[in-house]
Amino acid sequence: MAAGPMTDPLDLLDISSRLGEEERDIQATVRAFLAEHVRPHIADWFETATFPRDLVPELGKLGVLGMHLTGYGCAGTSTTAYGLACLELEAVDSGLRSFVSVQGSLAMYSIWRYGSEEQKQQWLPRLAAGEAIGCFGLTEPDHGSDPANMSTRAARDGSDWILNGAKMWITNGSIADVATVWASTEEGVRGFLVPRGTPGFAAHDIKRKLSMRASVTSELTFDDVRLPESARLPEAHSLGAPLGCLNEARFGILFGALGAARDSLQTALAYADSRIQFDRPISGFQLTQRKLAEMAVKLNTGMLLALHLAELKEAGRIRPEHVSTGKYNNVRIAIDIARECRTILGANGISAEYSPLRHANNLESVLTYEGTEEIHTLVIGQALTGQSAFR
Repeated sequence: MAAGPMTDPLDLLDISSRLGEEERDIQATVRAFLAEHVRPHIADWFETATFPRDLVPELGKLGVLGMHLTGYGCAGTSTTAYGLACLELEAVDSGLRSFVSVQGSLAMYSIWRYGSEEQKQQWLPRLAAGEAIGCFGLTEPDHGSDPANMSTRAARDGSDWILNGAKMWITNGSIADVATVWASTEEGVRGFLVPRGTPGFAAHDIKRKLSMRASVTSELTFDDVRLPESARLPEAHSLGAPLGCLNEARFGILFGALGAARDSLQTALAYADSRIQFDRPISGFQLTQRKLAEMAVKLNTGMLLALHLAELKEAGRIRPEHVSTGKYNNVRIAIDIARECRTILGANGISAEYSPLRHANNLESVLTYEGTEEIHTLVIGQALTGQSAFR
């Protein structure tokens, strides 16, 4: 008996039955908000390299900014609910999920986990409400995968600190009201909160991007930036602090990438059912069905992995190699799915009217940032062998 395409490819294994009612409600609320306020415009924003800054307070009202954190105006949702929100955000565009990830899991989490009570009270409620924007400065022009050798320095000058250096590929950089900046000191790596307008601090947008075009990406520079001791994150004592923040953000990515894959597959399913060639829909051809079936299996297994890792995180048992496994696997399958879906769309696949190639372009960045595929391979390899291959 003939049947139409599935509404949601994740229903192949009835994965939604694993979710609690609150998690399903949050996912549905985020999806409905995006369908009304973002989907109709995202192709134009990508084409014109526009980030919808006026959307930020609305995301705050939606409750997705720092939603997995507790207190200070944060929603305090479950780990799984946060992951599902990231999935829905990235199903629309990776740039939007990237904004939410950086705001909540990097800028806000760094303050929530390592900041003083005064810093938390000053920034977290405003960041959660979308009244302020944050960014996270770790990557440098010459030190991406090797932050231990960062060139940015902070030196004591009496009771103050003097900050010099540069950070590169910083999401939200030029629109941020506060930057969490990591620097080498005589005492080791330390984190500092640098508000917009601080003398000597500048942010410059990176132009002519072929990926993440609906997202702000910047270079940050620090020229004898004077900061008081109160700007330092008091609980951050080593490189482990920023790496801990990255693990928070990577968790959102391993869910989010599946959103881009799901949207690509939904687009390809609908197109294949309506595209007539040789007097029949191309969804009825064996080669097309093989592509669709293989992609659906990859998507569903990736989702099962994500939910398993969410359970480990909720139980406090998640380890860095677990997160690396999730990002390594799910981003890889997401970019494979987006590219394969483009082939089903044929020449129409290069049009902005359809999402798979836009998702594939964005996922090229997701594949690289917050740990390249090679770095996560070595994290997993070290866990398996006990031998570090980094040096």
